[in-house]
Amino acid sequence: MTQRPELVRPGSVERLAEMLAATEADGRTVSVRGAGSKELWGGAGDPPDVTIGMRGIDRIVEHAAGDLVVTVEAGALLADVQRAVADAGQWLALDPPEPGATIGGIVATAASGPRRLRYGTPRDLLIGITVVLADGTVAKSGGKVVKNVAGYDLGRLFTGSFGTLGVIAACTFRLHPRPIARRLLATATDDPYDCFETLRATGVEPVAAEWDGTTLTTVFESIESAVVEQADLAMTAVGGNVVASPPSSFGARAWPTGGIGLKVTHRIGKLREALTAVASSLDGGRLRAHVGSGVIEVAVDDLPAAALSTLRTAIAELDGQVVVASAPEEVRRDLDVWGPVRGLAVMQRIKDQFDPGGRMGPGRFVVAP
Repeated sequence: MTQRPELVRPGSVERLAEMLAATEADGRTVSVRGAGSKELWGGAGDPPDVTIGMRGIDRIVEHAAGDLVVTVEAGALLADVQRAVADAGQWLALDPPEPGATIGGIVATAASGPRRLRYGTPRDLLIGITVVLADGTVAKSGGKVVKNVAGYDLGRLFTGSFGTLGVIAACTFRLHPRPIARRLLATATDDPYDCFETLRATGVEPVAAEWDGTTLTTVFESIESAVVEQADLAMTAVGGNVVASPPSSFGARAWPTGGIGLKVTHRIGKLREALTAVASSLDGGRLRAHVGSGVIEVAVDDLPAAALSTLRTAIAELDGQVVVASAPEEVRRDLDVWGPVRGLAVMQRIKDQFDPGGRMGPGRFVVAP
């Protein structure tokens, strides 16, 4: 029977640094846990000796409303951050669907939702970061720098690192004004690429566009007059119905919690080809395409290794990648979750510099410890 890792909750950045220094001294392996909403993401890896729970490090450190900037500790819930900045008419423009997701977990897994079309991903909104390295060193980069790690943009390195370089302790983000009004256009189509390109040719600027296999839902957010005008222009171009709120499935993951889900990326202009590759490689795949962002999510009940390999070959020709984003542990142990990755040698050198003992997140990310 596999022994469960020791769960520790440091409660402060200072205590977190002490704990990591202690694990460095005796060679224990370490994983990081926020709210646990993405525990099935990434490689299954080997059970760590220690799991660090970040929910106690959850302060909203500073909200500089006049500068549209907020600094929060990594254990803070995204929902709490949104409430804290809402009184100033602002929001952190991240919309991953996982309930209860923490700021650190969102950044560590580079999680985002359909509004990445307008606002980008966590990497695009992050302007400063505080991390605790494997040996307990506290390092910062970006906004309000105290100590830098020379030569590295820590925000970019730690976004999507899955806890394998160190522990994200706090993040500083730029905020956006909260939209006053919203309109959505629902258009039935079997060619979302053509539909979206026709829509964009009118000059409208949607914040999100999601296709569920039959309907393209396009979102406009701004002041009332602007969203009415844009929705009317788009409807004239591609048809459909204008509605005030999205369907309940909008922005949700294609896969259910605990299910098998793939994230397929592709060159923006190759959506048709990517959808064809998914349909021809996977039986019964249920998909959701973030049109204009180069991302398709696919849910499957079963994932044969041969089918995954076929899809990866086809998607590689579209400058993309296929990652098993979510799957039960037994599935992740039998499959190559990440597939071929560009720049692997560089990533390995960075891993070796930040975590020379290979103790952080063993087996979780593509870089082997």
